[in-house]
Amino acid sequence: MEELLSKIEAVVANFTENATAQVQNGNKAAGTRARKASLELEKLMKEFRKASLEAAKK
Repeated sequence: MEELLSKIEAVVANFTENATAQVQNGNKAAGTRARKASLELEKLMKEFRKASLEAAKK
């Protein structure tokens, strides 16, 4: 679970950096990277939800 949290933190940081670059600088490539990170974040959040439910059952 801790490993999953560190992955989520890294992806959020990556998303934030690229989304900011797109909004502030109009960097189109950064927008693409931000969208890719958002999809990856969605998958990680689903994994977190499953792990969280399992931990709550114990």
